[in-house]
Amino acid sequence: MFEIKKKELLAEKTYLMVVKAPNVARSCEPGQFLIVRAYEESERIALTICDYDRKEETVTIVFQTIGESSFKISELEEGESFCDVVGPLGNPAEYVNEPIEEVKKRHYLLVAGGLGTAPVYPQAKWLKEHGVDVDVIIGTKSKDTLIMEQEMYDAVGEDHVFVTTDDGSYKRHGMVTAVIEDLVKNEGRKYDKCVSIGPMIMMKFCVKLTKELGIPTIVSMNPIMVDGTGMCGACRVIVGDEVKFACVDGPEFDGFLVDFDSAMKRMKLYQTEEGRRMLAYTEGKCKGHDKG
Repeated sequence: MFEIKKKELLAEKTYLMVVKAPNVARSCEPGQFLIVRAYEESERIALTICDYDRKEETVTIVFQTIGESSFKISELEEGESFCDVVGPLGNPAEYVNEPIEEVKKRHYLLVAGGLGTAPVYPQAKWLKEHGVDVDVIIGTKSKDTLIMEQEMYDAVGEDHVFVTTDDGSYKRHGMVTAVIEDLVKNEGRKYDKCVSIGPMIMMKFCVKLTKELGIPTIVSMNPIMVDGTGMCGACRVIVGDEVKFACVDGPEFDGFLVDFDSAMKRMKLYQTEEGRRMLAYTEGKCKGHDKG
């Protein structure tokens, strides 16, 4: 039913798949995600939507092979099908539901780190298609790990995409924060809103800088999602003085209010069985119970 129309190896352990999923393609928006299962006995995996084609009734996902479930997905070939594709889930990017004339008044800066380039792409594409000024920074470890560079050029134009690598093997050398500083302080670019998606540590330091620069910043907490329904409790995050769950309340939040340190600690604990038991013991049964 959910046939794989295209499969491509983008980089080592990083795959792109275009999947036939009419219901998802019909109603999804930038910022949302879906849940997939390779086989009936497989674990559910939450994946952000990289692209969608309403006419072809397809959605595009990009993922890395990290654990058993993602390896099972990577073994599927074109012409084969997923057991389940459920979505769209989560809330769209905030600008999707705002008056477009107000959105057009802003200059957006989108900051992508590593695999975060995939969920940044539909946001860049949507904004450009709606006549909104947008610049994109792509940060990655090296040239070998860079993904979707040409797609991003096609979406917003080469003059609006800035690639940087940690090891200096391609384009600029350094972290995304160095590029932000250069664009704002040296090139005099002014941004009304920033959207940052990538590793938690990258988003943390991106927000630290944009706060100093006075650029309101949205972050996507999709890296801490596990089952995508709020039942596992893995994506519990402190936003301001409230407890939120990335999969049902997000995945996007005001970056200035996110407690990154507690979220990263929680994510590390959740990777072990002992850590999951400890979290369950100290916090009860998660979503649907007392959030406090």
